[in-house]
Amino acid sequence: MKISIIGLGRVGSTLAYTLVQRGLAEELVLYNRRPEVALGDAYDLEHAASFTSKFTRVRAGDLEATADSDILLFCASASLPAGAADRRLLGPANVEILEALLPRLAQLSPGACLVILSNPVDVLVWHALRLTGFPWPRVMGTGTLVDSARFRSMLSAAVGIHPDDVRAYILGEHGQAQFPVMAMAQAGGEHLGDRDVTREAYTRVQQAGYRVLQNKGYTNFAVSMATALIVEAIVQDSRRTIPVSIRLEDYFGVGDVCLSVPAVIGGGGVHRVLRPQLSAAEKAALDNAAMVVRAATQRAGSR
Repeated sequence: MKISIIGLGRVGSTLAYTLVQRGLAEELVLYNRRPEVALGDAYDLEHAASFTSKFTRVRAGDLEATADSDILLFCASASLPAGAADRRLLGPANVEILEALLPRLAQLSPGACLVILSNPVDVLVWHALRLTGFPWPRVMGTGTLVDSARFRSMLSAAVGIHPDDVRAYILGEHGQAQFPVMAMAQAGGEHLGDRDVTREAYTRVQQAGYRVLQNKGYTNFAVSMATALIVEAIVQDSRRTIPVSIRLEDYFGVGDVCLSVPAVIGGGGVHRVLRPQLSAAEKAALDNAAMVVRAATQRAGSR
C-alpha cells in the first residue's frame, strides 16, 4: 500500500508520524513545497519506523515520486490570517493550491483515493472532484469527523459512559453551519435524546476547535487521528461508518454540494451513504448548510 502526503506543515507532519506508528503504509511518500522540510521529516520518520512492529519505507520526493499511490492525503494549505477563525477565508487561496497540484497528482495516480484535510474542506472536496475527474466515491474530506468525535467525548464525560460506546454525529459543514443529529445520540441502544446534557455537550463542541486555536494557534493531533481512521478503513476494507465530506445528490432533497454525512468507508472509498432520520429542524439545518457551502464553493472558485 503506497500512501502520499501532500503538504508537510504541522498537520501533514503529524499525520505522517501517525501512519508510521500504526503501520498503515508499506511506502509513505512526503511532498512539500519546501523539499528540505519533507526530506527532514522523511529521515526522522524512517529512523522512528525502526521502533515499530511493521516497518514503513518513508521517502521525500517531488510530485513524480507520488506516482501509483493508492491513497493521496492532501494537507497543503495557505495560512489563516492572524486572529481569524473562519475557515472559509482560506477558500480562494487553497483552491489555487489545488489547481496547481491536483491535476498532475491525478495523472500520476489515476486509481487513488483522495482525502482532503485542508480547509474549507467541503469547498475543497468539490473543487478536487472538478480538478481530478475522479469518481465521487474516491474523493472525500475529513469533514465533521473530528467534530463528531468531540461530541462523543463531551457526551461521554456528561453521562459517564466510555466514548467508544457512545454513538453521536455532527453533520453538515465543517464550520459554523454544522448541526448535531440528536436522535442518533445513543449508548447501548438507549437514546440520549435532545435534552440539556446533549445540548450542553454540543455547545462545548462548538467552542472546542477555537479553544485549541486560541491556545496553540493550530490543530494537528485530532485531525491526524481522524484521517488515520479513514486510511485504515480503506487499507483494511473494514467498512467503517464515518461522517466524511462527500458530494451529495438528492440527499433528503439536497444536491450539487459537498457536506458531511455518515458513509461506509472501505477499500476504494465510499461504499454506501447512510440516511439517518432527521427532525424538521435538522432537515432545515442540512438545507442551510447546503446553501452556505454552495455559496462558499462558488466564491472560492471564481477569480
